[in-house]
Parts: sequence; structure tokens; C-alpha cells
Amino acid sequence: MVATRVAFTGTHSTGKTTLIQRVEMELRATGLTVARTPASFAQQAAELGFPKLHKQSPECTEWIIAASATAVAEATLNADIVLIDRSAVDPLAYYMAALERSGQEPDTKAVGGLVSLVHAHAATYDFLFATVLNPALPLGDCRDRDPDYRAAVDRNVHSLIHSLDLPHQKITSADDEGNAVSTLVERITAKAAS
Repeated sequence: MVATRVAFTGTHSTGKTTLIQRVEMELRATGLTVARTPASFAQQAAELGFPKLHKQSPECTEWIIAASATAVAEATLNADIVLIDRSAVDPLAYYMAALERSGQEPDTKAVGGLVSLVHAHAATYDFLFATVLNPALPLGDCRDRDPDYRAAVDRNVHSLIHSLDLPHQKITSADDEGNAVSTLVERITAKAAS
């Protein structure tokens, strides 16, 4: 059986991790084997010495996308469902937001290569769920506190999804979380059973 790949994307503090935890719990209750990739690749990149957030580089972005792709592939070895906490879109959206906020022009060759990586990896997703920023919601602990940067990441996430023509479902903070989780779980288990 081929593992079903379920990716979640969106700027920080939009409810991705909470949503993933709920979906994971519900999927496990059905008896499916669920693996979840860590959301900490940006932190791992920083520990290696790559600049992140407002100073994120093309090389850092490439490393995060590649590390996530590797983790997803490894997770498929032992799981029916792989939940991807931060899709390949996210690192590129953060990089583009950093450029936007600093007023720098993107290196078209670097961005073109990164877009190709994102597109190749995102093509393996069976589902892509995109959270939508609600600026009224409070930021989580240890999060970047720049609301303009957070909004720029959100704009870039949704712009990239649109420009890459990635099939996805938007999840807003207005969605009833219980119903949203039930709907997601139904769709994922139906795909896994097919």
C-alpha cells in the first residue's frame, strides 16, 4: 500500500499544529498507522548556521525543502498516512516574504530552482490544506512578532499555491474545528482505503 500524503501549509500561528494533532488523533483512532513530519526544519537549518526568517537565503530555503522531502519519503516506509507539518510551499513563502520585507529583488535563477523543487515535491501530496491568516488571533509563544512579516508569508503562501495551480482546501479560523477535522479525516480515510 502506498502511503497517503497529507500536507498542511500556512504562516505561523494559524492553527496548523493544533489541526494536525487533532487529525492525527482521529486517524489513529481508525486503526491507521500515522507518521508526522516535524515542523522544526527551519530551526534545524538555523542550528546548522543558515539564516532564517527575515534573513532567509535561497540555500536555507533549498535545505528546508530537501530535508522535508527526505523526512516524508522516510515516513512512507512505515505509515498508511503521512501528515506533513509545513508543506514545501512554506519555506519558499518565508523566503519571498523576507525579500519583500527587506526590499530586495529576488535572484530569478535561485527562485526558479526553488519553485521547481516546491512543485516537484507538492505534486506528491494527496491533499494540501492551507490555513488562512486571521490577524486577530494571538501569536503562539516563541514566534516572530512582526505582523507585517506574518501577513507577507500568508500572502506568499496563497500566491504560490495559486501560481503553481496546486489543488488545496483552505481552512479558516472561522471554520468549526470539530467539523473541519471530521471532514478532513473522512476525506483522508476514504483515499487511504482506495
